[in-house]
Amino acid sequence: MAYAGYKDLIVWRKSIELVKLIYDIGDLLPKQEQFILLAQMLRCAISIPSNIAEGWSRNRKMEFIRFLEIAYASSCELETQLIICRDRYPKIDYTKAISLLTEVQKMLSKLIQNKKN
Repeated sequence: MAYAGYKDLIVWRKSIELVKLIYDIGDLLPKQEQFILLAQMLRCAISIPSNIAEGWSRNRKMEFIRFLEIAYASSCELETQLIICRDRYPKIDYTKAISLLTEVQKMLSKLIQNKKN
C-alpha cells in the first residue's frame, strides 16, 4: 500500500490516540504533578507522532529511520514514566495507555526493521 503522507500511517494515528490518553491520565493526577511528571510524560508522548511526521517529511529513507528510532526512544521514556506514575498513583487506570503504547512500540520496531531491509 502506498501512503500519501504520514497521517496515513497507522502508527502515527495510534500515537496521536496515545497522546490523548496521556492527557486523560494527566487530568486524574494531583496538581503537584502537573509541572513535573505530567509535563515530562506529555513531552515524550507528543514526541512520538511528531518524530514520525518529521522523519516522513525528510523524504530520505535513512532520515526516516533515524526519526522512527527517536520516536521509539521517546516511547521507552514514556513507558518508564508510566511505570513511575502507576507506582506512585495506583488508583488510576493505565491499562489503555500501556496497551496502546506497547502496540505503538511494536509497530515502530517493525516499521524500522522493514525500512532497513
